[in-house]
Amino acid sequence: MRPEALDWSVENCTIARAMAILGERWTLVVLREVFNGVRRFDDMRVRTGVPRQVLTNRLATLVEQGVLRREPYREPGSRVRHEYRLTDKGLDLWPVLVAVLGWGDRYLADPEGSPLSVGHRDCGAEVHVELRCAEGHEVDRPRDVVPRPGPGARRRADR
Repeated sequence: MRPEALDWSVENCTIARAMAILGERWTLVVLREVFNGVRRFDDMRVRTGVPRQVLTNRLATLVEQGVLRREPYREPGSRVRHEYRLTDKGLDLWPVLVAVLGWGDRYLADPEGSPLSVGHRDCGAEVHVELRCAEGHEVDRPRDVVPRPGPGARRRADR
């Protein structure tokens, strides 16, 4: 049986476009640091072990793509440097990081458990990602989701 997906082009796929920005090995680690309040280059480099040039490139890409913005700061007696802050576009990635954390906790955590937990600021309860349809129904199983062409879908020319 031939999958219907083969009838549709992937040239304008937003997953592929997102992964062009986020798919490099260190990108989500850099974002984890910024979400955790680590905003300065040297602090990120020391804490993560990301090679200097890789970190420079990742930060430049995230700034260029509007995920982070650079904010100047100056320590007394030092030159002006920059720290990195999340933009609204960057803050919208929080559920992605929470989903990756949940997956990692489920399949990759040490026997003692995860070294990181995320909680709701107001009540302290653990935060996790849930899928819901537009009608508000919780979607628990991947097989309950059906991929289908969206409004920007284009038929493949070479079918």
